[in-house]
Amino acid sequence: MTTTAQPQTATEPSFEELAKRVDDAARRVAELEGPAKEAAEELKRAVEAIHRAGLITIVRRMRQDERARELLFELVDEPVVRMLLSLHGIIRPDPMTEATRVLESVRPSLQSHGGDVELVRIEDGVAYVRLHGACNGCSMVSVTLRNGVEEALIGNVAGIHKVEVLPNEPSPTLIPLSALRIGPDSRQEGWVQAAPLEEVPAGKITPLHLVSANGREVDVIVVHLDGRLTAFVNACAHQGLPLDGALLDTNAGTLTCPWHGFCFNALSGECLSAPEAQLEQLPLRVDDGHVWIRVGS
Repeated sequence: MTTTAQPQTATEPSFEELAKRVDDAARRVAELEGPAKEAAEELKRAVEAIHRAGLITIVRRMRQDERARELLFELVDEPVVRMLLSLHGIIRPDPMTEATRVLESVRPSLQSHGGDVELVRIEDGVAYVRLHGACNGCSMVSVTLRNGVEEALIGNVAGIHKVEVLPNEPSPTLIPLSALRIGPDSRQEGWVQAAPLEEVPAGKITPLHLVSANGREVDVIVVHLDGRLTAFVNACAHQGLPLDGALLDTNAGTLTCPWHGFCFNALSGECLSAPEAQLEQLPLRVDDGHVWIRVGS
């Protein structure tokens, strides 16, 4: 008896893989010179024009039909669809995305003076930021840098009419890698030895399933960013869906939910899309090359 091999189902590339492919291609085009570069850029413009025209037609037709309009609003919540429509100027990027982009453009100037800025949230047209280093002071340099941040946000992000500077406060459960050592009664106090430190790579999200001494089971994610580790319950504050497939932006320091695009501060868990939402952060320490997380006493 002969058997016929079943065809393998192709795996669709992830959002991150598609974005990386675009970035890699853009870098290669930027390295071209002369006629080759002009031809590549013209091809890019022509393809984008065709895509934009097609997308505009699709969106217009869907908005004219009541059932299709509801589906369109659901599709816009999908990160890859929102990115595509935003790239072609069909929908305006959300204020947090636009504000982050604007601050990235002024960050080199701030850092050249020993300062930096952190976007915390946008609420009722007010952008709340924290200033670090030379930006956070009373000198003429710090005033100039603060004014530059304010002018950039108000002048370039629709809907922002005011900038408020928040005081710098340490996060109570964010502990550096050189944390205090764990005592002998740690397991009874709810601490769980989660993973060896080398299995929590920098710039990545590491999902873990933990069981405490009293039998409590918790799914968590550990974010390793800028030499710091922080742990969250593996559930988005929006609908409780898992975050182990989230997009970690190491430059902006943000964590974006793969389900509905909610954006969080990757170190504090504060939601940048909806201020009332917050990831559940868990105490974390490192001892003898192992990551420990407290999941309850």
